Amino acid sequence: MPNNNVFNPLNQPVYTSSTNSYTSPGIVAPPENNAGSTGNLYNAGSTNSTTLGLLGGSVTATLQLANPAGSGKTLYVSRLSGGITVSLSLLSSFSGTMTLSANGTLSSPSTLTAINSNFSSSNTSIAVVRFSTSAPSGAATLIAMPLQVGPFQSNESGRYVISPGQAINLSVTGSLSVAGLLASTTYFTWWEN
Repeated sequence: MPNNNVFNPLNQPVYTSSTNSYTSPGIVAPPENNAGSTGNLYNAGSTNSTTLGLLGGSVTATLQLANPAGSGKTLYVSRLSGGITVSLSLLSSFSGTMTLSANGTLSSPSTLTAINSNFSSSNTSIAVVRFSTSAPSGAATLIAMPLQVGPFQSNESGRYVISPGQAINLSVTGSLSVAGLLASTTYFTWWEN
């Protein structure tokens, strides 16, 4: 009996056989697997934590991943992650946002050191990682979305490509209208090639 369905129904799945002879790494493995084993997968992130007064306020954490001009390498974003922590029982007074943007300038940034995911590798990242407690200025917004309290993670698998002379920013902002401890966290995972 022929299977005339274009899509695989649960009761009649279509089985396929791979004809690609490339076996190392496996053809179904994400590119991060190879980048991690060769010592080219990196992580960086930071947290901004503040105790807010009676009238509340906002806490922003912005991480910028920049590829220096003339680096000769390209950065590929593997994962965006972070979150917002609130020590308060009145969460009705809370709002949060996550914004991903391109280029722009950070106000009073500090420079962070990227950590290689392969602990036995001596490779170091060519990326410049900066952290700021304010949103970037002059950046082009790629994505903006609301956040709830707690962590978030978005696996990108190289969807965002940062060429030499370009940068990408991840900003997380939490706001309270009452007193409380508020922390915003941002992390990038990327590989270089």
